[in-house]
Amino acid sequence: MRINYDFSDLEAFLAVKETGSFHAAAEQLNLSQSAITRRVQKLEQALDSSLFERSTRAVKPTLAAKRLQSRAEGILQDAKETTRAMRDESVAFDHQRGAIVTVATIPTIVTDVLIPAIQTLRKTGSGARIRLIDGSANEVAEAVATGEADFGLCSIPMLEPATRFEPLLDDQIMLAVPQEHPLAGGHIHDWDELTGADLILPTRGTGNRLLIDEAMAKARRDLHWTYEVGRSTTALDLVVAGMGVALLPRSAIGLGRVATCTLPDPTITRSVGLLSRLGQADTPAVQATKAAIRTAV
Repeated sequence: MRINYDFSDLEAFLAVKETGSFHAAAEQLNLSQSAITRRVQKLEQALDSSLFERSTRAVKPTLAAKRLQSRAEGILQDAKETTRAMRDESVAFDHQRGAIVTVATIPTIVTDVLIPAIQTLRKTGSGARIRLIDGSANEVAEAVATGEADFGLCSIPMLEPATRFEPLLDDQIMLAVPQEHPLAGGHIHDWDELTGADLILPTRGTGNRLLIDEAMAKARRDLHWTYEVGRSTTALDLVVAGMGVALLPRSAIGLGRVATCTLPDPTITRSVGLLSRLGQADTPAVQATKAAIRTAV
């Protein structure tokens, strides 16, 4: 069934019903009397019902008008509430979009890159709230591509077609060893020096492991591992406990807990940078956060 009347027709009807006069209804709605008459007639035609009995002395509502009144009031009230709610949600969304910055990041660069950037941002007086999504490089890429994050901070992942990677720094793979280890602060001249060591490597399929395997393949080397772990923090815990030595990015090792040792050629590095979604217009808060990260790097 086609509806041939609108909210303005219902408003005109209710004004006439309330005032008992087409003239008074016109004054109430700031319209001409002829406009009120046309709207009421349009509503009567759409409903196929007479709503008012008109005479030179008075305008009396019909039974159909009395039945329509409560429904018309409900329809207009629902429309007003819907409009108000949509406006409130739009304002809230605009505020949220400008005040909250969602950053997807690999955990290993939070300490050296992201925390200094946020500290710099706070010194500028920025009131932006930062929501962090931590995960692997591929998880970061997915969060950016799907719009879950405003941008990502990661080593170069399997790039989604809709994303763009901006390199910021080269993060060298080091050997993390216990503080009292003979190699602490030193340099390995040949990979054979790791023979017999309890070696901790990233799990196969992770970005860091792919870099290590590619470098070893080019050097025609084979590393014998004792432990495979999914997260760098787990590898560090094993090193601190004296259970082995780990190949980890410099940024993941941190300060104080373990010592480092540089590795022989081929040097293994991962590129770390900003991952953005193509075609996305950054809010001022996102622009400021990216700028702070570039400064921190």
